[in-house]
Amino acid sequence: MLHIISTPIGNLKDITYRAIELLGSVDLVAAEDTRRTGKLLKAYSISTKLASYNDINKKRMTPHLIKLLKEGKDIAIVSDAGTPGINDPAFYIVREAASAGIQISPVPGPCAAIAALVASGCPTDSFGFYGFLPKKTKKMEDFLRALPEHTVICYESCYRVKKTLEIMNRIIPERKICVAREITKMHEEFIRGTPCEVLERLKTIKGEFVVLISKPD
Repeated sequence: MLHIISTPIGNLKDITYRAIELLGSVDLVAAEDTRRTGKLLKAYSISTKLASYNDINKKRMTPHLIKLLKEGKDIAIVSDAGTPGINDPAFYIVREAASAGIQISPVPGPCAAIAALVASGCPTDSFGFYGFLPKKTKKMEDFLRALPEHTVICYESCYRVKKTLEIMNRIIPERKICVAREITKMHEEFIRGTPCEVLERLKTIKGEFVVLISKPD
């Protein structure tokens, strides 16, 4: 069986009993970042074998993992943080496992996009997740000009978040947004307001960011 196991996005205590139990009992843990997952396993005294599974090696590793699954092995897939398959390579092996008729079981838990949404103050009755925002200015502008009629959730790099907010201030100056930083960590921060207001209040540009654009009032 393939287990899709959610892991902490910051605070190591944000993991379920079931996740810990399975991580300790499966035959193999396929991890996007073996060093980061290794620290998590060590924190819970888990010694299960780790294998690297990421965007670079997924096409090479997937047939090997599918073979093991067909042989009856239990494998856990984990991302570097959060829920596997959300903007990461786990989608690829899940799709292939489903096509091969292999049983797949999700183990729910942390997800940065959903954690940011529920604390943002943005409407939650309808929303969409769009991964990372476009890097090129023109594509970003086109994306913002064609925003859907629901709350938009995106990830953004600390290296680009200021530029992103400046573009938002130019294209959607009246739209309410929320920038979430370092969710569940020591320096967790939520900044809410218009793009201009958020820019003025964003003093620390470090860590991991989730940007939410509220649906129109």
